[in-house]
Amino acid sequence: MSKLRLMSQNQWYWSDNRPEWQALGLDSSAATRMHGHIRVFQELAPDVVGGQEITSEMQQYFKFYAGDAGLSHYALIWGNCTPIIYRADRLELVDTEYLRFPVEIEGLPAKYNDGGSKGATLGVFRCKEDGKMFIFLTTHLWFRRGNPAHPRYTPGSNEARSYQLRLCKTLIGKYLEKYGDLPTVLLGDLNPGPDWEALLDAMFDQGYEHAHDLAVEYATEDDGYNTTTTKGPGTWRHLHYLYNAYDHILLKGWPEGSIRRFDRYMPDYYLTVSDHAPVWIDVEL
Repeated sequence: MSKLRLMSQNQWYWSDNRPEWQALGLDSSAATRMHGHIRVFQELAPDVVGGQEITSEMQQYFKFYAGDAGLSHYALIWGNCTPIIYRADRLELVDTEYLRFPVEIEGLPAKYNDGGSKGATLGVFRCKEDGKMFIFLTTHLWFRRGNPAHPRYTPGSNEARSYQLRLCKTLIGKYLEKYGDLPTVLLGDLNPGPDWEALLDAMFDQGYEHAHDLAVEYATEDDGYNTTTTKGPGTWRHLHYLYNAYDHILLKGWPEGSIRRFDRYMPDYYLTVSDHAPVWIDVEL
């Protein structure tokens, strides 16, 4: 039996050191914040991580710093701003594919991929310990809202998120057909917000379940988000995850009782690292 820790982490797409941070004696640059991300890897020791908002510059810092920190067993699969990072000493990468979401969607009035950062990266992995395989997909969906009263309103946003999620399901289906009925993980910054039901119910209709509902030992209720911005570090919101969390882990085809823990990592130092807490599960396969 393989025991794995699978994680999603939005590392915050930001490169420079802002004057507001400098005035506080802090540094918001990617070069500095990446040391905090490395610390997370040291403390949690995840086996596979699906990233969001990780620029090519940040990926380079990760590889350099990981080597310096004795974490050279981590390999990185390029996926634009949604790469996968995995333990090459424990897992074999069998197959992979990156999908960049289209900027324009037929029938919708706006553009739905800011900076080309929204997409999905899939990996098919084999556990070196026992040969068992699983599919892992990380994604970052469109972030603006579909409600005209919302300050981040863009018409068609709800439909765009649903469309992007269908692309993820289609990509997973391609590899299920190729490799058989493997346990599947779909995780990332899904940006559901108040559109939770329309978005996640579409997944549940396809047989996916939320990791929170499957965990048999512990499941956090926290949304795992803080108010850190370019103006300075924030505070943890500590809202209930229902209708508030951005980051989710959805599962399909895992043995009953195999999802042991669902958690979010929220140490105080992380308030100077990113606004999204890492969300992770412990599984047995």
